[in-house]
Formats: sequence, structure tokens, C-alpha cells
Amino acid sequence: MDVATQVQHAGRQADTSEWMDHAVRLGLVSYGVVHLILAWLAVQLAFGEHSGSATQQGAMQQLAQSSLGRLSLWVVGGGFVALVVWQLTEAAWGHRDARGAKRTGKRGTSLAKVVVYAALALSAFKTAAAGSSSGSGTDGITAKLMALPAGPLIVGLVGLTIIAIGGFLVVHGWREKFRRRMRADGQTGKDGRAYVLFGKVGYLSKGVAFALVGLLFCYAALTHDPDKSGGLDQALRELLRQPYGAPMLVAIAAGLACYGLFCFAWAKHLRR
Repeated sequence: MDVATQVQHAGRQADTSEWMDHAVRLGLVSYGVVHLILAWLAVQLAFGEHSGSATQQGAMQQLAQSSLGRLSLWVVGGGFVALVVWQLTEAAWGHRDARGAKRTGKRGTSLAKVVVYAALALSAFKTAAAGSSSGSGTDGITAKLMALPAGPLIVGLVGLTIIAIGGFLVVHGWREKFRRRMRADGQTGKDGRAYVLFGKVGYLSKGVAFALVGLLFCYAALTHDPDKSGGLDQALRELLRQPYGAPMLVAIAAGLACYGLFCFAWAKHLRR
């Protein structure tokens, strides 16, 4: 057996091991906690509390307000690292139920998730170590992109990509494709129906939130004004300024909370 075959065999064993199941469950619980805090920040924003940032980074900053919270952030960061390892193994050896281009697409999606979970892990560790985590935000990034040749076009493409991700999440939720990753016992009975509802509403809400962020980028590209772009926090604040903005913001917050609860159910009934 050559080295490449040995590595592949070891990777597949790791991907299907019991310890990986436990690690992934920890990561999903961590993801759920972050979304519940994010939902709470969005509710506060809807009712006039503007001190917190309604972003995943802002949710981690909320956890960092106490010694126990900072300790829990180390655990949350470890959970995200577990998700990174999981998606890396999925990208390399997973999705064996698919064939050809479909398998390639799924493995590409896993690689994209690696980037997301790695960024969340880094943010959690930095916030836990420093007690707060600050950054230049999307405004600074957009300004740098806008200064490049064809900068507005690049920013517009970024916005369209984010909108496409939002659309993917909406379709994923509406068609209930997330059920493929849950065991059958997590989808039946009164509790199972509630879990599926949490997943459906959660994915739809995340998709809408992504679309709002993407629209901000597209607007910044059209106006050539990087200050018009922003992350989730700015998108929710813009929504709040619209007629019936507060009720819509509360609805999105409820959806994000549903996604957090779904993550807990997913962890409990995980099927990999």
C-alpha cells in the first residue's frame, strides 16, 4: 500500500470515527449558541438597543463580557475547529453517495464551509483572548476593492455572489434538503416535526439575511460609495428604517433563533 493510499484510508477512517461524531456535535452546538445570541442582538436592535453589533462577531463579544463567557468561547472555538476538520475530510473523501460533477460540487461546498468555520474559530479564539474583537469591517474591505481597477464591478460581483448564497439557503430550506443530514428519528413524531420546522424557517431566514447583505454591496457598487456596503448588522439597521422594519427585523431574529435550535436538534440526530 503506497503513501497516498494509506493517507486516504486514514482520512476515511477519521471521517467515519466515533470521536469525529462527538466533535461535529460540539461544533453544531457552538453554531447554535452563536445564532441564538445573534437573534437576541437583532431583537434588541428592533426595540431600540443599538449598543451591540448584530453579527456573529458581535455575538461572540456578548459571550466575552464575563469570565465564564470567555471560557465558553474557547469551547465554541474548539467546536468550530471540529467543523473545519469535518468539512476538510468531507472535501477530500466525503460525499461518496454522489458521482461525477455532483460529487465535485458537494466537495467544493465543503471547502467553502471550511473557510467560514475557520473564520468563526479564529474570531472566537481572538475574542476569548482579548475580551473583545475589533476589525475594519466590510466598509474598509469594500473601499479597498473599490480602489482596484474595475473596483465597482468587483464589489457588484461580490454582492451578487452573496445574494446567490442567500438564494441557495432559501432553496435548501424550502426543499428541506437539510433533512438528509439528520437521522430518521429526528424527523418523526411531534419533536421531529418541530425540528424540521426550525430548520426550514431557520434556513429561509438566513437566506433573507444574506440577500440583504448582498443588496448592500450591489448598491455600493452602483453608487460607487463603499460606505453603502456593510455586513449583517448594517443590513438589519437598514431594514429597521423601512416601513414595518421593526416587525420584519423581529421575524428575522425569530428565524435565526429557529436555526440555532435546529443546530441543537441536528447535533442530537446527526447523520454523516
